[in-house]
Amino acid sequence: MPRYLISFDDGSMTSLSGEELATAGETSRAVVRDAKAAGVWIFGGGIMSQQASIVATDGSVAAGPYPETKAVIGGFSILEVPSRDEALAWAARLAASCRCAQEVREIMYDPES
Repeated sequence: MPRYLISFDDGSMTSLSGEELATAGETSRAVVRDAKAAGVWIFGGGIMSQQASIVATDGSVAAGPYPETKAVIGGFSILEVPSRDEALAWAARLAASCRCAQEVREIMYDPES
């Protein structure tokens, strides 16, 4: 069954007040509980705003881009659903709960993952 990455940009929720952010957290966790109950939830979470570390093919580590200079993921969900339409329906629920737009992308199939 296809898996989908549903994500939003870092900073998408920075305009929310403390109270709005708390409400968004509660409502988004309710959607996650529904996804788990429906058996479609694989994994997800928020990503801390911080400078990335880039690990090269030789193992060397360099400081990556700062979130202010490049669009980065602020949070994500991975769902396993039968169709893109169903992924879009879950994304709509997440967008409403988080109060920010969600990007939906199908994850390439790998029989070993």
